[in-house]
Parts: sequence; structure tokens; C-alpha cells
Amino acid sequence: MELPKAYEPATVEPRWYEFWREHGVFRASDDPSDARPVYAVAMPPPNVTGSLHMGHALFGTIQDVLIRHKRMQGYNALWQPGIDHAGIATQTVVERQLKREGKSRFDLGRAKFVERVWQWKEQSGGRIAEQMRVLGCSADWDRLKFTMDADMSRAVREAFVRLYDEGLIYRDTRLINWCNDCRTALSDLEVENEEAQGEMYEFAYPVTGEHGVELVVATTRPETMLGDTAVAVHPDDPRYKALHGKTLDHPLVDREVPVITDPLLVDMTFGTGAVKVTPAHDFNDFATGKRHKLDEINILELDGTLNANAGEFRGMRVPEARKAVKAALAAKGLERGSKPHTLQLPRCQRCNTVVEPMISTQWFVRMKPLAEPALAAVREGKTQIIPEEWAKTYFHWLTNIQDWCISRQLWWGHQIPAFHCGHCGRVTVTRDPAPEVCPHCTYKELTQDPDVLDTWFSSGLWPFSTLGWPEKTPALARFYPSSDMETGYDILFFWVARMMMMGLHFMKDVPFRRVLLHGMVVDETGEKMSKVKANTIDPLDLILGADFESVVQKALPGAPVKEALTQFKKAYPSSAQMGKGFPAYGADALRFTLCSYSPQAKRIALSPGRIEGYRNFCNKLYNAVRFALTHIESAEPTGVPPAPALLQNRWILSRLASAVDASTRGIEEFRLDEGSGELYHFTWGELCDWYLELSKPIFQSGSDSEKAETRATLAHVIETMLRALHPYMPFITEELWQKIPRPAGRPVSIALAPYPTGAEGRADAEADRAMETVMAVISAARSMRSEHEVHPGAKVKLTLRTADAATRELFAAQARFVEFLVRTEGAPGIEAPGGPRPTGTTTAVAADVEVLVGLKGLVDAAKEEERIERTLKKIEKDIDVMGKRLKNPNFVANAPAEVVEEARKQLASLERQKERLIEAKALVKELDEEPPEKK
Repeated sequence: MELPKAYEPATVEPRWYEFWREHGVFRASDDPSDARPVYAVAMPPPNVTGSLHMGHALFGTIQDVLIRHKRMQGYNALWQPGIDHAGIATQTVVERQLKREGKSRFDLGRAKFVERVWQWKEQSGGRIAEQMRVLGCSADWDRLKFTMDADMSRAVREAFVRLYDEGLIYRDTRLINWCNDCRTALSDLEVENEEAQGEMYEFAYPVTGEHGVELVVATTRPETMLGDTAVAVHPDDPRYKALHGKTLDHPLVDREVPVITDPLLVDMTFGTGAVKVTPAHDFNDFATGKRHKLDEINILELDGTLNANAGEFRGMRVPEARKAVKAALAAKGLERGSKPHTLQLPRCQRCNTVVEPMISTQWFVRMKPLAEPALAAVREGKTQIIPEEWAKTYFHWLTNIQDWCISRQLWWGHQIPAFHCGHCGRVTVTRDPAPEVCPHCTYKELTQDPDVLDTWFSSGLWPFSTLGWPEKTPALARFYPSSDMETGYDILFFWVARMMMMGLHFMKDVPFRRVLLHGMVVDETGEKMSKVKANTIDPLDLILGADFESVVQKALPGAPVKEALTQFKKAYPSSAQMGKGFPAYGADALRFTLCSYSPQAKRIALSPGRIEGYRNFCNKLYNAVRFALTHIESAEPTGVPPAPALLQNRWILSRLASAVDASTRGIEEFRLDEGSGELYHFTWGELCDWYLELSKPIFQSGSDSEKAETRATLAHVIETMLRALHPYMPFITEELWQKIPRPAGRPVSIALAPYPTGAEGRADAEADRAMETVMAVISAARSMRSEHEVHPGAKVKLTLRTADAATRELFAAQARFVEFLVRTEGAPGIEAPGGPRPTGTTTAVAADVEVLVGLKGLVDAAKEEERIERTLKKIEKDIDVMGKRLKNPNFVANAPAEVVEEARKQLASLERQKERLIEAKALVKELDEEPPEKK
């Protein structure tokens, strides 16, 4: 079956994806009678607001490789897909839409606003699922779950009620992180601390009733002094012994502030040794306030402006209030100076607004009782974390865990199933609709708690809620616990640890057997991708192609193209497409590129140049099969490897066995880079570069039996290789597999065909050794032709000398292949060593064989001498530079050991090149004076 001349992923890939969907290739079975072993992976649900980015492309590729591999191995494989409602992110998107219309959510009211969000979700919320299909993700899309689906919401209510009834969820007034832009509480994990330059500002508190006596405190947030309810000193500090138990006059509000002693809060050596205490706006001060039963005075409104407790500063925003408070203190003569101070500035992970600690009544989960079984599960090996180094981080987080604030002051999300009585004030938590009367006092006016749950609460139930929990469904019985949880290391605590805790608590078993953690995709220079740096790349641009202007405007929206280009070049210095945009590389090229990086590396430096290299690999594979088809169309493969006699056929089957075993090992050990690398080397380096070339003389002039044997071997290897490559490169392998002869009984798609094992090749150590010798000699001879710029059409005289009789016998048997690949004048001479070197012959040693290539009459002596001199000067210059570098004691002492070792290897290589050039220089004198005949 003839293939088109060129491979076009843009037309091939969509066609095969539809084929897979139509034939139900991705479906898993809930049927209890299905005897296949189970393999299940839950997809980390991308945000409903999201569009495909490189992080999605990475996890989508890795998980698809895992699931396709197991599906081909005969497993009942479920890749459970889903989309997260993404509370803050989604609400923000819709609020921005309303703002453009001159409205706010408050103009609509809660019910209408939520209705508007659902409308937006239906119109554009499924975009990322479609984009993941472009990548080739083979999830069971018929099972797609959205965290706000009715059955998922029921699971959330059930979990909340059970935890509440068990005393693990409670409501309390505490200090929380407040984002006045998102208008909600944040967990500690949603706050990112950024180092910033601030000031340590000092001012004085007058001591009550003692004229001229004062206590100086220092603070980085002067405006919070409006909420001070004490000043603390160390009980052992001699400077302040006389002030113990006294009070201070608050200079800006009508309040007296006690002086307290607290060794836990105060460091006598830091600042003035006196610390202002603001329990409603500082976490350390909150704990101090509890110890000393201090008032908790909140000075902030929910929008970040100061409230009535701030007196004359009411209505100001924090930056304005900070200046005003300092001015007021200075006017009263209480300012005592300031100095620069480096501090950690907390910012909202979502919107980058500075977070304010604020006293608030919220819902919390007691985490210690949930964390202990999750710690034990990993310690006891019930769940394995890979790479193992992340287990230490997991243990640290869960050992030092704090109670989790799960309430958010949003309108979009799972509203907390708690109802407040307007009469007795008690709270009723129920999994059912709103109760008609208060069960405590029979009052009829009950109001549902306005808060919604943190998105991570519903995500924590993901491994079992998606399977129908709390119902005992066939899917839950079949696929819980899942086999692997593959995700980014950055959400090990956000999500993985919470799933572990929730799974163990509700299902009494771990939610997954292995946690596979991948790194972060960064730009080519190692920098985190961000639009500020103009180094983001849209995976769809790489797959489908995009002009340069489109690429850079996505990377740096609104910036001039020239500016964006400059920044983009810094981020991707080796991109071959710089300034041109990206051609349609196709999903397979991007996938194979992502597989070529170690998934366990913390940073995965994406190079567009590497993607182009793997697009070339796709083309190489396509052309190899296209060539093979001209010879194997009549083959009738059986699925059983042939038992050939010819060396190259034995060898390629041996290399096939090694490659497919390495691929399986790489996938199962979460080293996709090693698995894909072995297949790449086999396909390009061994199959295409050697075996196909070695097959040509057989197909041209071999005997009928040799042709039949080679045809059968080639057909078997091509079909097996495509199956081995399929999990990594699903589209092109399906396209090619459907065109080649296949064993009878193969399924409708390569995606359902058996993944090969080493038994589909034939391990043959003797053939491996023999072919290594043959290839080394052919490579040496070809290198000498290339080095001396022998015309490609010219034939050289080749002599091989070796003392080993078995090796001479080997080359006698392989003489026609050596003649064909080296392009020699007849069969090579094969003899024992010891004779003189013929005039005009250059030599090399490969695999203990002396290789002599006759150049007489084939090389222009003058041009060759000029080339050698030119190259020799460059080599000597490089030797001088590298030699000086290695003689520099600072370099040797301070550079990483691997860098120094690499420099030594480079110098040794340069020295060997110099020796070869000197030898070649001597050879020039032996060559004919006449220019070689142009052939």
C-alpha cells in the first residue's frame, strides 16, 4: 500500500483521533466479569478557565504514555478525565466580563451571578478538554467529570457532613489570610511569599500617667498600630522591668494598651526589644493575644479599606493609611526614625495582591487526625512516592500540618451545607436540602452559610467521587484505588496529600499505589515561564503551527513585536525558527520531545530546536516505512519472530529485543526519557542508518532465500517497532501500522494491539558482537573518505588487516556489504597484519582491525594540504585555549567536577584530532600531483 511522499501531521492526526473515538478505543469496562487486570490513572482536572499550556502538555503526554502502554499490555485501563470548577479563577473571569458591561456581581445578586457563570461554563468551559484531544490524550471521555456536576456536589456534601459529625470540621474565629481583591480567605498554600525591601519604622508609646516616659516599638506595618491591644517585652529584659503591668496611651485612638511580658514573642536582641501586639492582624500576635486574653480589634473592611475602629483613618486603603499614620505620629512628636529592612511580602497566588492577615470567622478541618494515617501509608510502603526525595517533603508537611481553612467568601463553588438559625443562632449541617425549621428551636427562618468550599476540598475527593462515591458503584469497586497518580511536584501538598487523607478516611484504603511527580517546564535558559518574561509557548502553536507575530504576542501581550522578539530570543537562543514562528510540528513531535526529558527533573528546559529534531525523527520513521513497503507488501507476518541465518537479520532482531525491553522498563520505572531514547536510537541509528542500508544489496542482488528471509525480518521488525513507539507517538504509528502487512487477528487499531516484549525479537549476543565489529570498520572507512573529501561517487581501494582468523572469516562473509556501504573497488582485501602500508593509503584502527583506504588518484593534493593546514591551525588554537583553562587552578578547584572532566575529555579529543591531521599531512606527499578525476 503506497504512502504519500511527505508526512503531514495536520491532516493525519485529527483523522485518527476521530477513528479512535468512533471505535471506543479509550473505553474502560466496569463489568465485574471482565478478567483483565486493572490499571487506572485519575487526570489532574485542569481549571475550567484554562487553555492548554506546557504544564498540561507535559502531564497529558506522560499520562497518555502510561495509559496507552498498559492498554496495549492487555489491562482494563481507565484514564479518568475531569475539569475543575476553579472557584476564584472562574469567578474572576465572569466578574471581568461584568465589569466591561459596567456591572458587578452585586448588581446581579448571587443567584443570577451563579447562573451567569454556568452560562459561561457551557459556552467556553470545555475548551481545554478539546485541546487535550489535539495532543492525543486517550482518556475515557465518556466519563468526563466536572467538579460541580450534581453527583460530584452530592459527594462533596456527604464528605462535609461526615467530617462535621465526626468533629473534624468546625467553625471558629481565627486569623486568616485575606485577599481584598479576590475578597476571600486563602489557605497558607495559596499565599506566595516574595522578598521585598521595606523599612523598620520606630515610634513611641507614652506611658500612662508618667510624663516623658515612653516605650519605643518597631514595626514594618505602622498602620496596624491602630489595632494594637498590648505591647510585649521580655520578662528578663532589665530595660523594661519598671514597666511590667503598666499601661500605655494609644496616641491615635482612645484606648490604653497594657505592657505584657512574653518570652515566646519577644527577642531582646531584635529591634528595641519591645513588640507591639496586634492580635487581629498578625499570626504571632494572634497566638500571643490568646495566651494573654487580649482584645482582637479588626481595623479592615473586606475590600481592604480601614473601618470605624481606625478612627480618623477610616475609609483609607492600607498604603494611604500607612503614610497618614506615620504623619500623625510625627506631628505628635512620637516618630523615632526608620531603617531599611528586608521582609517577606505575602501575595495572593491568584492575583498577586498583598495579602492581609485578618480576624475572621471561618470553617476549618482538623488535619492532625487525617494526616497520621496518610503519613503511615507512605512510611509502610502502601503508597510509593517517585522520585523518592519528595517523600521527605511529604513527611515534613504532614508532620507540621495546621488546620485547614476550607471556607471561601465566593459565590461560585460548593456552598457550605450549613444553615444558621435566625432565632437561636445555632448551626445545622445537613446533606439534605434546607430544613424547614430549626431542629433546635423550631424557628422557621434559616439561612444557608454564604461561604463556599475551597476548591481543593472537592479535588481531594477526586479519586473516588469520580467513580460514584458515596454510592457503591461497579466503577468504584473496579478502579479504586487507582494505580498511579502522576502530577507536578508543586501540588504534592495542595492536592496529593489531601487525596491521601480523604481517601484513607472515607475509603479506608490509599487512593493510589504510586505517586509519580514530574518537574516544571521552563524556557531554554531555565527560567520559569511567564508573560512578563515573554517566554511562554502555547503547545497548540507547536502542534498546529503559528506565525511569529502570533507566537510573541501570546508570550508578551500588547508589547511591540520587536520588543517581544528580543525577549523571546533570550529565552530560546537555539530555536531554529527564531523570528519565523513555528511550522506544524505535530503532536507526535511535541510528545516525543517531552518524553525525551527526564520527568523526574525539577526543571524541564524546553527547546523548540529539539522539537524540530523530533519532527525530523517523525519524517525519518515515515520514510523508513515508505521504503520498507516497496519490499514487504507481499510479506505475511505471523507475529512470531523469524529465525534468520544472515548476520544483519539476526542482529536487528537482537537489537529489537533490547529496545522494546528498555522501553517497557523506562515506562514502568517512570523514566520515559530512557525508554523513548532507546527506541529513538534503535529506529534511527540501527534500523534506518544500518539495517535498511544493509538490506539494499540483498533486495538488489541477493538469492531468493536471502530476499525472503530479509523480507520477513523487515516486515516483523517494522510492525513490532511501530507498536513499541505507539504510546509515545500515537498518530504516526497508527497511520503507518494501518498501511503495512500485519499478522492475522490484529485488532482494529494499533492502540489495542499487544505491546511488544523482548520475546518478539531474538536476543543474540554473538550477532551483536559481530555487527559491532563490522559497523566499526565500515564507519572508520567512511570517516576517512569524509575527512579527505573523497567524491561520493568515487570508489576507494579498501584493505582490512587483522590477526584474528575468526574476524577475517567474518569480513569474508560480509564483504559484499562492506563493498556496498564503503563504496570500494571490488571486495575489500582481507589479510593478516604485518605488511607495509601501500603508498597513498590512510589508515585507522577499529575493533582491532587495521583499516587501510587508498586515496591515490582520488584527492587533489594541493587542496587537501590547504584543508589540513586550515583545520590544524584551528585545532591548535582550540588546544591552546582549553589547555590554559585546565592549567588555571581557580577553574580546576571551583568548577563542578563534571565540567572539569568534560574539559579534559575535550582536550584529549582535540589532541587525537591533531595527531590524525599530522598523519594526513604526511600522506599528502604520497598522493598524485594530478587533480582527481571528476566522477
